[in-house]
Amino acid sequence: MPFKRELTELMDRVPGVLGAIIADWEGEAVDQVTRMDEYDLKLHGAHGGVILNNMREIMSRLNADDLQEIVVTAETMQTLLVPVTADYFLVVALDRAGSLGLALHAARLCADRVRMEIL
Repeated sequence: MPFKRELTELMDRVPGVLGAIIADWEGEAVDQVTRMDEYDLKLHGAHGGVILNNMREIMSRLNADDLQEIVVTAETMQTLLVPVTADYFLVVALDRAGSLGLALHAARLCADRVRMEIL
């Protein structure tokens, strides 16, 4: 399942995106594009999967709706986690100075396109 086109479009549309990766439910990379160290982006994907799975479990215990996205903000960067399906998710690494709103919008569009290709 190659998703380079969708990931590249996301990275090109949003200033400050350092990398984007589609990973499976185990956190394994399916496809990625990056301006940062490739290994670091894969770590984002792997650890993003852990965070996403833990939050899904919490939301389930609370009888809440499906998780839509997670935003993690640190001093120098932001990380967006967007579920694509039950088995796949998108992680976007964004420079702290980048536009979070624009990145969220582009990530949602990218996730929708990837979902359509998977299903």
